[in-house]
Amino acid sequence: MSKKIKPNLSLLQIINMSMGFMGIQMAFGLQNGNASRILANLGADVHQLSWFWLVAPFTGLIVQPIIGHLGDNTWSPLGRRKPYFLIGAVLCAIGLMLLPNAASVTHIIAANVLLLAVIFLAMMDASINVAMEPFRALVGDMLPKHQGTIGFSVQTILIGIGAVLGSYMPDWLTKLGVSNVAPQGFVADNVIYSFYIGAGFLLLTILYTIITTKEYSPQEFAEFEDGKQMVEEHSKFSDIFKDFANIPAQMKRLGAVQFFSWFALFTMWVFTTSALATHHFGLSPEDTHSEAFNKAGDLTGKLFGYYNLWAIPFAFLLTPIAKVIGKKQTHALALLCGGLGLISMYFIKDVAYLKVSMVGLGFA
Repeated sequence: MSKKIKPNLSLLQIINMSMGFMGIQMAFGLQNGNASRILANLGADVHQLSWFWLVAPFTGLIVQPIIGHLGDNTWSPLGRRKPYFLIGAVLCAIGLMLLPNAASVTHIIAANVLLLAVIFLAMMDASINVAMEPFRALVGDMLPKHQGTIGFSVQTILIGIGAVLGSYMPDWLTKLGVSNVAPQGFVADNVIYSFYIGAGFLLLTILYTIITTKEYSPQEFAEFEDGKQMVEEHSKFSDIFKDFANIPAQMKRLGAVQFFSWFALFTMWVFTTSALATHHFGLSPEDTHSEAFNKAGDLTGKLFGYYNLWAIPFAFLLTPIAKVIGKKQTHALALLCGGLGLISMYFIKDVAYLKVSMVGLGFA
């Protein structure tokens, strides 16, 4: 008996199942653009920021493989991936509302404000991973192989839109008259309200995907090509460690490249606000509450939004470029553009021209 092929989904159905990804990326954009600014407002020294940010990669290292394992073995009335969307979105929304209000929470819970902020940051990052990983897997679950490319393309566009919204939101609110000046020991209103908006947007988009997308049941999966194996095969948690031990040589080489790539990205996310404040606005490292410092914080979000905006068209150029010069050469070219973009930020004195640097980072 021949197996059925998964039915084609319409463009609207593909958009529906990816809408939640846009909300997740808005939360991610808010975190990347504002976490260092918030920690600095709460009293963190610039030299401490990298230590506080360590919670992000550590939670990712722990959460991603666990969620991947659990998601592959979950079959619930709500679906296979949707329970993780919902749990991750609710926890992330709570983290989004708590992080910029850490100073106020200390009036309720007697705790160190920076310790609370780091806990809320870890909560946000872990929740983003819980919600994000199943979205990537959902494309493989729902789409036939020949529609995989359009599925990931739609996700790429929505990822870019979400990241741009999250990155620009504080500056947009400032332009609408919301204060971007932080009182001593507190976070500026434009950042706080941006995180509230991000929390609401995240929940709305996740609920939209949950309501409009019906996942296949185990019985339906079993009727598709390779579906029976997906339903019957239950991987063990120990398989995660076996997979690490048997990583192909090509993946190990790519991992080494990714190590240096993420080193650069985290350096940018952690230190851009402080670098702009001291190098371009001429502030002292101790100044973390003035109007100029918070302007540097707003500018950080705008610049991050700009590179995410450029990443959308570049994502579609990668395939045709790779056909001409090869995949490895395309990857190397993109990383070279990103590296030049980062270096150029030091030499560009007029902040208006820092957008040029972001074009290279968008390609990377």
